Amino acid sequence: MLAKKIPLVLVVAFGSSAAWAQEGGRIGDGPGATPNKERSIPAETTAALVKDPKWKAPRTSWGAPSLDGQWSVDDMRGIPRDRPENQATRESLTEEEFYKRASQQQGGKDRATKEETFLRNEWGTRTFGYTSLVVEPANGRVPALTAAGKAHADAVAGAGTFGPGPFDKFADFTLYDRCITRGIFGSVLPSIYGNGIRIVQSPTEISITYEMIHDTRVIHLDNRSHLDASVEQYMGNAVGHWDGDTLVVESTNFTDKTSVGARGPHSDKLKVTERYRRVDPGMIEYRATIDDPVTFTAPFTYRVMFTSQPNYEVYEYSCHEGNGAVGHALSGERAFDKQVAEAKAKGLEPPKRANGLNIYRAPAEGSEVFDINAGQ
Repeated sequence: MLAKKIPLVLVVAFGSSAAWAQEGGRIGDGPGATPNKERSIPAETTAALVKDPKWKAPRTSWGAPSLDGQWSVDDMRGIPRDRPENQATRESLTEEEFYKRASQQQGGKDRATKEETFLRNEWGTRTFGYTSLVVEPANGRVPALTAAGKAHADAVAGAGTFGPGPFDKFADFTLYDRCITRGIFGSVLPSIYGNGIRIVQSPTEISITYEMIHDTRVIHLDNRSHLDASVEQYMGNAVGHWDGDTLVVESTNFTDKTSVGARGPHSDKLKVTERYRRVDPGMIEYRATIDDPVTFTAPFTYRVMFTSQPNYEVYEYSCHEGNGAVGHALSGERAFDKQVAEAKAKGLEPPKRANGLNIYRAPAEGSEVFDINAGQ
């Protein structure tokens, strides 16, 4: 939820935060704290369906399983996308590994609540004991890229405000920089904030709204065919049906402009099969299988838990309002061009181009620091 204005200088920074969370949970690797009672046991073991295999999800007035509500994937932070190789095919942490994660997440939550003022940093309330977000193949790792997939990945590497530039035109910026979309998986995989998901149902449609960038998908349940292959969409064309208590959604007709996770490009031949299953009054198990033989050498599957959070409400994400990413980067590029020209005119070595990630670090010794929001 975006309840307050964010300083303009931060708007360009959020693109990589999702990558950090998806790549290995490094955001949570700081000092820990003693976990509170709710974090002290793996959250997946507390699910109603785990405790009682006969548990049934609540129903809508027309009898379908209810997925309706405001959910979040904040509790998934700190779980790496790819399973560390030393954990092999093990899907759950050991007791020692779990305590370390719970301690780190508790420390992150405590700091965000009591100390941090830099940006909004959401940690959720539970700790899950999963070793990775990827659950298929058995090693919990995204399969290798094909030759075409690697070429695509290399072509888009470093794009946008977290890349090295240059920034001369709109095409030099990502869809995220431009407040257009994060795609399905940019929206479902955890980031440092904006992880809200709102689901609304009717007998014939289900809508899913993602908090950050504020995409909404409408999933039809009337067995209609997919759109003609010539029609491509950032979020794909979704058609769903119920398989018992599980909502199954098949999506095709994607462009090749979004991703399926950090450093995970895809082609326009991508097919995504999602499964949503309510396993607890406060949990939805989400599994998504990515099948793109043009890009990956094998299909793979994510598992993410949507959970309820106290008083969480998804507000409008006004991304365009106050978004300085494109304007600041273009003006910065022109300033850099001027510095290079001046250095050359004086016979000096041209300045080196900085990486966008440096804004998350302390300024270099001797740097001029000023408040961009003060209009200087």
